[in-house]
Amino acid sequence: MTQQTPQQPGHGQSTASARPSRLARLFRHRLWDEADARRVLPEAALTRLSGRVTQSEQRHGGEIRLCVEASLPLSYLWRHAPARERAVTLFGKLRVWDTEHNNGVLIYLLLAEHAIEIVADRGLNLRVSAAQWHTVIEGLRSYLQGGQFEQGLMEAIRAVEGLLAEHFPPTAAPPRNELPDAVVVL
Repeated sequence: MTQQTPQQPGHGQSTASARPSRLARLFRHRLWDEADARRVLPEAALTRLSGRVTQSEQRHGGEIRLCVEASLPLSYLWRHAPARERAVTLFGKLRVWDTEHNNGVLIYLLLAEHAIEIVADRGLNLRVSAAQWHTVIEGLRSYLQGGQFEQGLMEAIRAVEGLLAEHFPPTAAPPRNELPDAVVVL
């Protein structure tokens, strides 16, 4: 299967706020590292999130990946690249696009900006409107603003699960787990 560039749900809608200056953004990102990500989402939380992904995938024919990144790599900061660009890159690197029915979804959380991005492969994205993706993103704002990262990710899984169940209901065949359910922490 050849890799295809995923559609951009919500036409770039995200929880990121107005763009700060390059220096301010660089400073904020340098304050966050993987240890901070593991402090905000300790091993027990990561286990619960992974379990929730596994449970969710029993209810539909899609695949969900979670990726939590403390801060953007320096190359992204230097170019003032948005979190969305990084999420699309990770969608490819984590092979979320590589599912039989093109229905993989990446839920990406960037801690330094409290931004969440959802990147869906074309099989699902062609069936979900920009307004629906916007509703999912808006539902997460209060969790992120309140520092409730685990709860926000649980809500994101629930919302994406609903969309996948609607458009890719489970089949009679046992579900195939095409992608790992473990949360990727960078």
